[in-house]
Formats: sequence, C-alpha cells, structure tokens
Amino acid sequence: MAQQLFLAFFLSVLIVALAFWRGSLSNSGAVGALIVGTVTFGFGGWQWGVLLAIFFISSSLLSHYKEREKKAVAEKFDKGHRRDIWQVFANGGAGAFFALMNTLAPSAIWLPLFVGAMAAMTADTWATELGTLSKRPPRLITSGKTVAVGTSGGISAFGTAVSFGGGLLIGGTAALLTGQWALVLAGGMGGLFGSLFDSLLGATVQQIYTCAVCQKETEKRVHCGQATRPLRGWAWMNNDLVNFLASVFGGFTALLIGWFNL
Repeated sequence: MAQQLFLAFFLSVLIVALAFWRGSLSNSGAVGALIVGTVTFGFGGWQWGVLLAIFFISSSLLSHYKEREKKAVAEKFDKGHRRDIWQVFANGGAGAFFALMNTLAPSAIWLPLFVGAMAAMTADTWATELGTLSKRPPRLITSGKTVAVGTSGGISAFGTAVSFGGGLLIGGTAALLTGQWALVLAGGMGGLFGSLFDSLLGATVQQIYTCAVCQKETEKRVHCGQATRPLRGWAWMNNDLVNFLASVFGGFTALLIGWFNL
C-alpha cells in the first residue's frame, strides 16, 4: 500500500504541475488536486486514477476552448477556470471518499458510485463549457422559460446531449478498464442525471445575486466593483456545494442502474 500511495503521489504531482502551468489551478487548487489525486490513485487503483484524469484533463482543456467567446458568460459564474481548493473538493471529493472506502470497507458498490460521481462532474463541466456555445438560448429547467446564456438552472438540448456524452465517456472507459459493461449505461445516466440535478439546484435553492450596476443575475458576491444583492436561494448553498451534491446524486444514480449487474 505504501508503494502504491507513493506512486499515486508522484503521478499526481506530474498532472497537477502541468495543470498549474496551464493556468487551470490556483495555488490552493493545486494542493486540493494533489490530495484528491493521491487518495483516488492510491486507494482506488490505477483504473480509478485514469477516470479521474480523464475528467480533470478534459475539463481543463474545455475551459480554455473558445475562451474569448465565453468570456461574457463567465462573468456570471462565481469562480473562473482557475480552480481553487473548494472547487477541486466539490468536483473530486466524493470520488476520493468512494476510493478510500473501497480499501477500508471493500464492496462492489464503490466502483459504480465512483463512476457515477466522475461522470456527473464530467457531464456538468462539459455542459457548462460547451452548452454555453449553443446557438439556441437555454430554458429554465423548472419552467421552460427562455433565459440568458449562463443563467443558473438553464439547460439546452445541445448542452444536455453533451452532458450525456461526457457521462458515456467515463462509463465507457470504466467498462473497458474493468470489463463491467453495465458501467457504460451507468456512467451515461449518472452523468446526465447528475448534471440535470445540478441545474435543478441552480434554478431553485442555489444562492443567486443581482448586480445593481448592470442589473444582471450572477453567482458572485461582488460584481461590477460593487456588492451584489441576494435574489433567490439559500445563503449557504453556493456553486461548490451544488457541484458536490450533484456528484453524489450522479454516483447513486449509477449505482441504482448497475445494481443488478454488480
């Protein structure tokens, strides 16, 4: 185990250093990614590490894709593409926990839970980074009302399809690595429903603010150089917590779908 943890730490350092150099991680985000990577690789094994790497690398690359076109939309989001430690824990914390439990209390349930969590985060990130480029405006998941691009809770047909594709990538890779083919559908559906759950929370209970200067909705406490006013949602329900809950929801969705094939 000590040797596996050392190797996990070494590989995580390489990936984190590259991501930091590329501008995908802040200083605290690099520390968080090192912790999540070491725990996932070390306790889950290399297959689990590969799935985490696919999520992290694909998400980092997409955050820089057509960055100029997405700049205006990114102003609405609480944080930018340089992930801090809380964003890293929100995206990978549940998966790291499942990996740790896979060693401490071995069970067949941990792999589909992990696959679903990674699928949900991949799906949600892909939907955000690519869905905002959709030619058609999004609609609020709760009412179907057309909303501005980047609005929390807004979904589009393109973004939804992209999220399912992200989940399928994680599920398909997991199936190839483990031989458990039920993980293909489990990953796809875990990703899709995890992403939709994220949008549902964003449209209902996530804390959203309004800017007194530009009159736009935003996730930020400060916008246009001034403090924003709460518009809706619970004060403690920020985007990081929404992402974490979505990853857990995706994990349990995948577990339910793959239950009879474990």
